[in-house]
Amino acid sequence: MDATTGIGDPLVTRAPSKLLTRTRAYVALTKPRIFELLLVTTIPTMFVAAQRLPSARLVVLTLVGGSLAAGGANALNMVYDRDIDAVMERTKNRPLVTGAVRPVEAIAFALALEVGSFALLWSTVNLLSAVLAVSATAFYVGVYTMLLKRHSAQNIVIGGAAGAVPVLVGWSAVTDHLGWAPVIMFGIIFLWTPPHFWALAVRYRDDYRSANVPMLPAIADMHKVVRQIILYTVALWALTLVLGPIAHLGPVYMAIAGVLGATFLWKAVRLRSDPSPKRAMRLFGFSISYLTLLFLAMGVDAVVRHP
Repeated sequence: MDATTGIGDPLVTRAPSKLLTRTRAYVALTKPRIFELLLVTTIPTMFVAAQRLPSARLVVLTLVGGSLAAGGANALNMVYDRDIDAVMERTKNRPLVTGAVRPVEAIAFALALEVGSFALLWSTVNLLSAVLAVSATAFYVGVYTMLLKRHSAQNIVIGGAAGAVPVLVGWSAVTDHLGWAPVIMFGIIFLWTPPHFWALAVRYRDDYRSANVPMLPAIADMHKVVRQIILYTVALWALTLVLGPIAHLGPVYMAIAGVLGATFLWKAVRLRSDPSPKRAMRLFGFSISYLTLLFLAMGVDAVVRHP
């Protein structure tokens, strides 16, 4: 076969593979698994805000806009954290560490996503949702990544606010304003984030120590870590019950919130007698199911009771 053209040409057969590799690297920059949290929290929030099924068009546009903003924020986070990502086992294969994407390329990609998010939400949803989505990026990158992550044990506590903004975006997309119900839903995710992330950090505390990141499980004894997990879990449980009457949710939601909160607390307390990474990862896994089921209960309750 000719050296430069035709079927079987190594230059031709390698091209799709290289393009696929680059595409995967750019997708990895956005941390696509985090989009699951956005889906789980935003859609039910929109149901509660509308007290019925909102239009599919509005839901899709809100999710796409929010996903673009979250993806841009995650890419900027990877640019700033590429030095510590290189020394952590959990993150050493990220695109900026392996060289699959250059920092300047990642920054341009991230900014394009942010501009796209703002333009899409402003033109098809409303200005408030657009501002909230992009402000979450500014907070995540500017406050959590640059100011807190490497310097304060309260990093994930304060920084977790960025992950709670999607509920505000979802609510404002439906109503074009905010109120007590979305603020409490924001607070639920804010309080959920520390026990959720600290449980994971127990498993990777040696990673955080190697990178000199003062995540609580890396700098404190497990007795203190578990005590903090329990305190946040109790506060979380209480706030989920406060939401019921504020958001006009019924007994189905209240019962599910009560059972889920009790189970979360029980699993957190069990960590006190067995503070092992294995037990912590079980709590981490349950925390994901907890948030999914809690918000699903909100959405179902709102739609069923107000068809």
